[in-house]
Amino acid sequence: MNCIAIDDEPLALQLVEDNIKHVPYLHLLSSCRNVFDAMKILEKNKIDLIFSDIQMPGLTGLQFIASLEYKPLIIFITAYKQYALESYDLAVVDYLVKPVPLDRFIKACNRAKELYELKMAKKQFNNSSVEYFFLNADYSQVKIMFDDIIWMEGVRDYVKIYLKSSNKPLMFRNSLKAIEPELPASKFIRIHKSYIVAIESIAAIRKSSVFIKDMELPIGDTFRDAIEQLIKKKI
Repeated sequence: MNCIAIDDEPLALQLVEDNIKHVPYLHLLSSCRNVFDAMKILEKNKIDLIFSDIQMPGLTGLQFIASLEYKPLIIFITAYKQYALESYDLAVVDYLVKPVPLDRFIKACNRAKELYELKMAKKQFNNSSVEYFFLNADYSQVKIMFDDIIWMEGVRDYVKIYLKSSNKPLMFRNSLKAIEPELPASKFIRIHKSYIVAIESIAAIRKSSVFIKDMELPIGDTFRDAIEQLIKKKI
């Protein structure tokens, strides 16, 4: 699970980082001193879990989470007990009061892992019988068949989709982050912040590259674990 930690106090942030190191299924993608830095991370990466303080300058943790259109799983870590009720209105996983014992921290993480696995199982079930999705283009909804996709590339505010049925890629004003939840995990894999590929189109994998026909696409550091898991499944 990709996660980020947000806290304006350096020592508190370091303690969260140290605790995360004890949880083998967590991958700390970034530590942020404010929610504005966290927003930049969320724009470019798929984050599954956020550890956040509440009382921070500029924008509180509660305001930040409430503003998110797509909400990852949330664990609040704060020195104040009085925000607990308000936080649960945001459907947070847990509310931890500093100082947080390691066993209590791990318990909260385990709860997040269970919810994440249920979410992924539900997503896979929902996508198992669906063979397509729609994307908006020029006031029309374009139907894209999953089995027709070779790979996708995120280019600024647009996504290029390379298809078996077309010599030229289709371009949509969208983002990979928005499209990724529509794709069945059994058919597609994110290999880089700018690339999603169809698993069946992968011809070879090297340490830092994925090959699709005559194309060599880079593997981002954040996504190496997913590639290794895919290799173990013997694609």
